[in-house]
Amino acid sequence: MTIIAPSVLGADLMRLGEEIELVERLGLKWLHLDNMDGHFTPNISFGPDFVRAIRKKTNLFLDVHLMFTNPMDYIDTYTRAGADSITVHVEAEDDPLTVIKKIRANGLKAGISLNPHTPPERIRHLLPYIDMVLVMTVEPGFGGQKLREYCLGKISVIRDMIQKAGRDILIEVDGGVKMDNAHRVVEAGADVLVMGTGIFAAEDPQAVVRGICGPEAGK
Repeated sequence: MTIIAPSVLGADLMRLGEEIELVERLGLKWLHLDNMDGHFTPNISFGPDFVRAIRKKTNLFLDVHLMFTNPMDYIDTYTRAGADSITVHVEAEDDPLTVIKKIRANGLKAGISLNPHTPPERIRHLLPYIDMVLVMTVEPGFGGQKLREYCLGKISVIRDMIQKAGRDILIEVDGGVKMDNAHRVVEAGADVLVMGTGIFAAEDPQAVVRGICGPEAGK
């Protein structure tokens, strides 16, 4: 079944406790946390204390995405904050393989992310070491952007790479995923859909979940 990972960037932060409770009522198991350093991205979002506060509120799987220039400096901090998985960017300055090995040594799931214009070949050597590939379908930095259609082909290429590698690796897609394009993203090969406003701003979030994951979802 397709996994939906609601992104806190799309939530009402003044009502975050209620928003997390909504995710739980919907029967979803993941929560996506975009952390931005204002250097790798043009925006700053939140840090480990925010993740720690959420961890105290919920047992949801905390899917932490570090859009940081030097992610290695923060792996231990986010581990202690309660992350279940940490995804870093192949474009970051730190060597991604070294960072991934650190994440796994800390007992967490490890992911690698690539920006819209980064070719899939950049991550081929990392496939033996990762649990997830996060395909950005918008430029990182701001929520609410429109999905870039040309990225759907990249998802299919990465799915083929994973199958040839013989690994059980999830493909997560982040950026502009909505009810009206989710099925095409899944058909391209995605396992996990990051959805911000697509869930939190929906008139009927339960209908969105069932429309994507099937009529039994959330029961």
